[in-house]
Amino acid sequence: MAAIDQRAVEPGRARSRVWLDPKHLIIGAAVVVVAWLALVPLVFLLWQSFTTPLAANAPAEITLMNYARVYGSAQSFRLFGNSLAFAGGASLISLFIGTALAWMNERTDTPFKSLIYALSIVPLIIPGILFVTAWIMLASPKIGIINLVLQQAFGTDAVFFDVYTLPGMMWVDGIQHAPIAFLLMSAAFRSMDPSLEESALMSGASVAQVVRRITLKLVWPAVAASFLILFVRSIESFENPALLGLPAGIEVFTSSIYQAIQVYPSDVGLASTYAVTLLAITSFGILWQSRFTRQSARYATVTGRGFRPRVMALGAWRYLAGGVFVAYALVVIGLPFLVLLWSSLQRFYAVPSFAALRNVSFDNYAAVLAYPNIATAILNSIVLALLTATLVMLLSAIVAWIVLRTKFPGRRLLDNIASLPLAIPGIVVGLAVMICYLTLPVGIYGTIWILLLAYMTRFLPYGMRFSNASLLQVHKELEESALLSGGSWTTTFRRIVLPLLKPGLIAGWLTIVIVSLRELSSSILLYSPDSQVVSIVLWELWQNGQYVQLSALGVMMIVVLFVFVLVTQFIGRRFGVGDV
Repeated sequence: MAAIDQRAVEPGRARSRVWLDPKHLIIGAAVVVVAWLALVPLVFLLWQSFTTPLAANAPAEITLMNYARVYGSAQSFRLFGNSLAFAGGASLISLFIGTALAWMNERTDTPFKSLIYALSIVPLIIPGILFVTAWIMLASPKIGIINLVLQQAFGTDAVFFDVYTLPGMMWVDGIQHAPIAFLLMSAAFRSMDPSLEESALMSGASVAQVVRRITLKLVWPAVAASFLILFVRSIESFENPALLGLPAGIEVFTSSIYQAIQVYPSDVGLASTYAVTLLAITSFGILWQSRFTRQSARYATVTGRGFRPRVMALGAWRYLAGGVFVAYALVVIGLPFLVLLWSSLQRFYAVPSFAALRNVSFDNYAAVLAYPNIATAILNSIVLALLTATLVMLLSAIVAWIVLRTKFPGRRLLDNIASLPLAIPGIVVGLAVMICYLTLPVGIYGTIWILLLAYMTRFLPYGMRFSNASLLQVHKELEESALLSGGSWTTTFRRIVLPLLKPGLIAGWLTIVIVSLRELSSSILLYSPDSQVVSIVLWELWQNGQYVQLSALGVMMIVVLFVFVLVTQFIGRRFGVGDV
């Protein structure tokens, strides 16, 4: 009888030892962390949209009042229209500019191609608040340099460009994100077989006819997917609507969420309902983008027969195309940086002139370095960037291994959950995290740790993109050999898997560091005086009207980030990462 009892007990002990194995503990912890980061704040956000205001003294009650306020108001329909118009217009501008430049760069013999491709990354490292500030100085109806120059040239008081309008907002957001379209479309044009274009040219078709009837049709899935990505990116934009839209009375979802929180008492229920609506729109865009991606096989032109990547000769037009590249670099990179540099050297902002040259001074840089909490903000930004990048890449490497190397039930669902924050706008992430940790008795609201959780949630899909792509290139036979040789899973993962993933992990780590240093939208609702970051200092300088100090801090930040990108590219080449 004792023997029978022993045999009955042994399987239970064996199962306990299996689940207490470090491999299962690490995998289980990773699953719990991903689910917590991506799902729990959204649950609290959805719950708050169905409850009475958080600031009310009475206990919260389930209600549809918030949705009735949103969907029963004419103002909300104007808000919806403004959001769609802004995002749609900005996306079309980005797509047109990016696609044209990508076509010239990849499919023609345009000069300066290497230079333009290298410069394409620069606007992506400039914080949005600095880019918008620069264009206010360039195209404001009152102080805009472009307007003043044109008014003087034509002897008129007419306003040629006004960024405080919906078209102005579209323009600024569109050229800011044109590099994203350029990079996306460059990849599509680079992988396209040129034989069909060559056949058309040999048959007498003009370059314009070839582009319209062959090239664009072949890359149609990439065009559609790029537009949807740009649309989601624009509709979640915060800096542009806040700095340009609110002064002109043009509200979109992101600026309305911010305003609902800033009023006293905070209208968290209304903000949550706006956030849920915005989340539904972005999720719809991501789903359609995935649909276009799945259908892209019908447009494949590169097969097992191989192809030769030749380009079209533009003849004398190639120099005009090169001039377009130079003009693009000047408008998107040169002018914004130069106007910020000029503003940073003035005691009070003044339009460039010979008289204003007498006021050139470096006092603003000294004032910024002496600004209250600037040292704390810089330290917080660096700590958050390093911690976010390290934790996200480690977590995403484990999740990628679970998804691609195991047969655990639900692994595909885990991959979808880890990628879910891709569809969540930054300000919605901030609001969801705020509601979650104001409700739970954790005590981290107002500390740097709540910012860390928000950043990890926001940038987890970045880590998944790099980790999945890297692990797909590594055959599992190397891991199997290590396990057959007696190595434990933890040893195999630490000494085999992670080193083999090093190029992708480094590229992802560096990318997350850069985007974390410039992040504002998910920080704006979560910071406190002791947990400020550099992007928040920029925001406060703007709100206080300290534009010249804002410019000085912005110039220093752009230079530091640019140098950091150059260093990371050098490190990337050393480790075989390529362009970061």
